[in-house]
Amino acid sequence: MTLKKFSFNVLSTDKDSRLGVINTSRGKIDTPAFMPVGTQATVKAAFIDDIIKTGSQIILSNTYHLMIRPGLNRIVSSGGLHKFMNCKLPILTDSGGFQVMSLSKFNKIDREKGAIFKSHIDGKKFILSPEESIRIQKGLNSDIVMIMDECPKNSKDYELIKRSMETSIYWAKRSKKEFGKNSKKAIFGIVQGGLFKDLRIISLKKLMKIGFDGYALGGLAVGETQKEMFKVLDDLKNLLPQKKPRYLMGVGTPNDILGAVKRGIDMFDCVIPTRSGRNGLAYTWKGKINLRNSKYKNDNKPIDIKCRNLNLNKYSKNYINHLFNTNEILASMILTLHNINFYQELMFSIRENIKKGTFHKFHNKYMNKL
Repeated sequence: MTLKKFSFNVLSTDKDSRLGVINTSRGKIDTPAFMPVGTQATVKAAFIDDIIKTGSQIILSNTYHLMIRPGLNRIVSSGGLHKFMNCKLPILTDSGGFQVMSLSKFNKIDREKGAIFKSHIDGKKFILSPEESIRIQKGLNSDIVMIMDECPKNSKDYELIKRSMETSIYWAKRSKKEFGKNSKKAIFGIVQGGLFKDLRIISLKKLMKIGFDGYALGGLAVGETQKEMFKVLDDLKNLLPQKKPRYLMGVGTPNDILGAVKRGIDMFDCVIPTRSGRNGLAYTWKGKINLRNSKYKNDNKPIDIKCRNLNLNKYSKNYINHLFNTNEILASMILTLHNINFYQELMFSIRENIKKGTFHKFHNKYMNKL
């Protein structure tokens, strides 16, 4: 089988919203796209075949977690991440920079050595350089590789964010060099700069000069308001390359996605639908509902009559409420699958409305209601 080259095409637009398609060696990805998060080589509480049935066309996994457990050698010995987790979909791997910031018990950023940190599992010391991050991702056989970046915590300290952004640019150059040339795979740059417009623009321009297959926006969804996040997108939407995919990392809620698509974003990932599902929260076309709430114990209607895929409506709210109250694993499985399915139905509707030129109307109908 001849592997296809990585490519991206914008098929149509509706103002700043874009309908497109990413082609990879493992299949196409219709955009705007949502990527379920399979951090540790699994989407929690779900079989990968069921994830595929929701309409998901790509999943995300994570360098930081997989290098710690089970370790690269075990995955390589099984033939790569796809074979290890029995996944035929394309996989995007995050570089690990965000997890170094958010999870490790101790971390130190060294411009030359990379991130020096202790595992959040057992305290073991690791050094993750830009080169090592790329080598791990290549060993995993990722379809889309992310550069190693420094992701600082939400801060209004201009000089701190500037230094961090400059380190990320330096690491971007090293990441690109280590990646080399492979037309069957892709490497994305990550725009940093916090909430500062000038730093974001400097970061983007320097990344474009290096040259990447796609451009991600990092350092968001770390505590800023939705208004602040949207301002960053507004600042950059006319500067991002038109012919490359745009990825908003770690985002988000349905409302975040609607607002970001309006501002030209093509790709999303977030743990919200799966984590919320495991905690009893279901997303529906009428808004969120907490199925742990006692008011559902005699409600024999399905979660959302509009969601008809996978026959999930055969389970009543009454039954799911019972499952959560008795700590049954099936409760998490049902709501995880329901939420991912809802997200994919949302993305399908977004794409259809961009195609018809009605996305603005669709956005206004559902924004702040889901």
